[in-house]
Amino acid sequence: MSDNKMNRKDFLKGAAIGLAGGTVAAMGLYSYSPMKKNHFPAVKRKLEDLGVCKSVKVTNISETSWFDNAVLMGDIKKAGGLLVNQYTYNWPPFGNGKGIGKGSYQEGMAKIKHLLPNRLEEAWEVIKKNCVSIDNAGGFACLIEMEAMDGKKTKYLLDTGWSFKWMDECFKREGIDKMLANNEIEALVISHEHFDHYWGLPVTLKYKPDITIYVPEGFYSEGFQFLKDCGHTGKVIVNKNGLNKIVPGFATYTFNTSIICRVFGEQSCYFNVKDKGMVSVTGCCHQGIIQFADTAFKEMKYENDKLHGIYGGLHISPFEDWDPKYDDLVISLGKYGFEKIGCNHCTGLLCARKFVEKGYPVVRGTARFRTKETTYLGNGDTITFGNV
Repeated sequence: MSDNKMNRKDFLKGAAIGLAGGTVAAMGLYSYSPMKKNHFPAVKRKLEDLGVCKSVKVTNISETSWFDNAVLMGDIKKAGGLLVNQYTYNWPPFGNGKGIGKGSYQEGMAKIKHLLPNRLEEAWEVIKKNCVSIDNAGGFACLIEMEAMDGKKTKYLLDTGWSFKWMDECFKREGIDKMLANNEIEALVISHEHFDHYWGLPVTLKYKPDITIYVPEGFYSEGFQFLKDCGHTGKVIVNKNGLNKIVPGFATYTFNTSIICRVFGEQSCYFNVKDKGMVSVTGCCHQGIIQFADTAFKEMKYENDKLHGIYGGLHISPFEDWDPKYDDLVISLGKYGFEKIGCNHCTGLLCARKFVEKGYPVVRGTARFRTKETTYLGNGDTITFGNV
């Protein structure tokens, strides 16, 4: 949201300088009209060539990061607020038995380290005795299947959820456990260090302890220590801020951004799909949807110069606390011309409904496996982009 405010501020400043600005420049309608371009210099695009792929399919393993907003926000408030180190909340799995806001990574991990990653059920029983709000923990993770131009398909995990119990159930439901054990999944890409995207790591390592893991620049010491304490034996690749090419047609981009709960840096995925255009896949999009989409436009070369599709949490109103200024973000999404939009948990149900009301091409879900509504893609749902 801060990036959006910054853009609006810069816009109004530029409009005030222009002779044609006047009172019209302050009107919201003007902000989204072609006339606004007169006040901005032409954007110099880098047009970095990513190569192309044939198609991308995303399976939503779990979009239910947590089950009750009120419980989550109540815990955060009691622990000291949104700027407090997440590892001190005493949420699972790092509970030390001292109560909300008095947790410690070291103390919590000492209680379960000997059980990771293979004895998750035993670890969960220990966690239940020492952590708060056990039943509210869920997690976000999705499976990305990319088809290369020669027909070869490669699978990646984006994030690994939160609750050991919930994520293991979700992995088994979607067959992720077998894919990992059979070496069918190339790598785990961590979007950012937040509890609901990263703390379920032992579930992935239970089935493939040597999996290659890509993390964004900005991880804290606890995040790296967690990898070791969970028994990871594979490569850890730290993707620096900016563009990081993975294979032809697929790159990640690490955004240099500060996030709540003392987390820093978010990594998103970009796929250049043959004859379709750019497909963007994100975990939470804390960097904001404007920066998310504009980065593709400014940094990368893609088919037909078209932003074809987007999937992920778009982080506009994850706690359903709608503010009228968020309407600017809903309107701004339309300017990019996406042909297929898949959104989930941290977009917010209110926001997803507004996308639908605006007539955007939102792919609806099935509301299974504890997903609340069909408004957005839920647990077990899929979305495909390209020549499938």
